[in-house]
Amino acid sequence: MKQNIVTFSLFRFEGAAPKWWAFAQMGRSRFLFNQVKGLTFYKMLGSGGGNGFSILPNFNVYTLLCTWKDEASANDFFEKNDTFQDFLAKSNQNYTIFAETATAHGLWENKSPFVATTELDNTRLVAVLTRATIKLRYLPYFWKFVPRTSRSVYEQTGRLFSIGIGEVPIIQQATFSLWENPKKMMDYAYKSKYHSEVVQKTRALGWYKEELFARFHPYKSIGVWDGLDMNF
Repeated sequence: MKQNIVTFSLFRFEGAAPKWWAFAQMGRSRFLFNQVKGLTFYKMLGSGGGNGFSILPNFNVYTLLCTWKDEASANDFFEKNDTFQDFLAKSNQNYTIFAETATAHGLWENKSPFVATTELDNTRLVAVLTRATIKLRYLPYFWKFVPRTSRSVYEQTGRLFSIGIGEVPIIQQATFSLWENPKKMMDYAYKSKYHSEVVQKTRALGWYKEELFARFHPYKSIGVWDGLDMNF
């Protein structure tokens, strides 16, 4: 069994009652998962509307990000935890990716939640997580660039999946994406017109109070998500 792994779970809910239940878990999660064996870090995150990167929330889709001491603890949680079983039962779609951390830079609430356990391999599928807390004075400027930047990712060769997620709407934002390989991802980040512009302005103006960038190599998945049914 692998050590120090990361899991990323997606859930889609349909109907008023399941959506309200899912929304309520955003506040309850801090109490529900505190005593889970082997769980070292977790975040229940909402998602953006439209293509996933809107300033408006999407009350249908939620995500659960976890880091684990070992894969055995993760498997035990996904198979036996009552709260997770409720998520499975109430959701119309669910999908979980298991991954090893290749690189991680920055902090999340003054913590370094990801431990690198493998080398970055330019021939393998790569998952990317970015997360930032935006300085209040830069919020209008930041969101001015989001629509065209988010649209451009859908035109990028090598992108398999992407979604905008976050803890606090507007202020604390994150993205999760899957790419055919690290080179395809880097081409988008630093060579595409709109995203490269955002990177340059971020460095020049210092939009963020806190930021984190991490890359992972997925190795296993459970479930199906809008055709994203990959056997790693």
